[in-house]
Amino acid sequence: MDDLVSFERFMREALYHPEKGYYAQRIRGIGRRGDFSTWATLDGSLARAVAAWIRGRGIRNVIEVGAGDGSLARAVLSNLGWRRWWNVRYHIVEVSAPLREAQNKVLKGYGVEWHESPEQALQKLNGQASIFSNELPDAFPCRVFEKSASGWMEVYVSANKGVSQECLQSCILPDSTVFEYEFRSGSRVEVHESYKQWLDAFAPEWRSGEMLTIDYGDTIPRLYHRRPTGTLRAYLAHQVLTGMEILDSPGTRDLTADVNFSDLEKWGGELGWQTLDQGTLREFFQHWTPQFLIPAGFQDAAVAFRFIEQRAAS
Repeated sequence: MDDLVSFERFMREALYHPEKGYYAQRIRGIGRRGDFSTWATLDGSLARAVAAWIRGRGIRNVIEVGAGDGSLARAVLSNLGWRRWWNVRYHIVEVSAPLREAQNKVLKGYGVEWHESPEQALQKLNGQASIFSNELPDAFPCRVFEKSASGWMEVYVSANKGVSQECLQSCILPDSTVFEYEFRSGSRVEVHESYKQWLDAFAPEWRSGEMLTIDYGDTIPRLYHRRPTGTLRAYLAHQVLTGMEILDSPGTRDLTADVNFSDLEKWGGELGWQTLDQGTLREFFQHWTPQFLIPAGFQDAAVAFRFIEQRAAS
């Protein structure tokens, strides 16, 4: 890594460096005993709801992007029932070698196909597929900005004798709804511009279908309400790290920031996609699986997590 890089570059190297990156080498597992947990590894209610969405939309070709350890995919397929499962072609896009290996073990015998990118999967399916993800956008490297007396500045990271420090640099602001609102001096915000670039890359290959995106976050301006220092944080063995601790020992911990769902709707609209629905995960459950109650231990998460469903440009 260079001596001075944007935080986005720092985060990309820390997570995805082929030899030293967290997702490439350091994941010890997902779940209660692993480095981090997802709803899917702790409870089956999310799989029921996603399976109901697949049935309700009459989906035949499914692409799951970033399938974790494969437990959600297995549970979704199981909840479809064997008749529906027989008529669904299930594909996974995964860039992490350790996670792909784990998925192969969990999904052995389920007829799943793996791909390196959404473009590759969509080409296989002639562009006709529905796409879903759980906790995907937050895993993309984000740019970080701080409001100064003279305007927005971008956060960069410098390394001096193995010690990482922050500094602010002038910048050209990315396409984001966050800059449409007023913030106090010293406030920080994050923009997942790399996720936008990822959407832009596969959009020409996507001809029909719906895309369901589930992640933690909110819309603007609620996302940064009472969060003047932003949402950026790190996870190490289920412990939350903030501030300068985020820069320590890159590659040994997961880095993340909450997702701006206003950006997801805006970026999709710019690609010609129609937003069908957006709201809390609780509302998603109420729509697709009203007969089931959200487990008591997941009530808060059902509000903290959101979904957005978009349809490809026709």
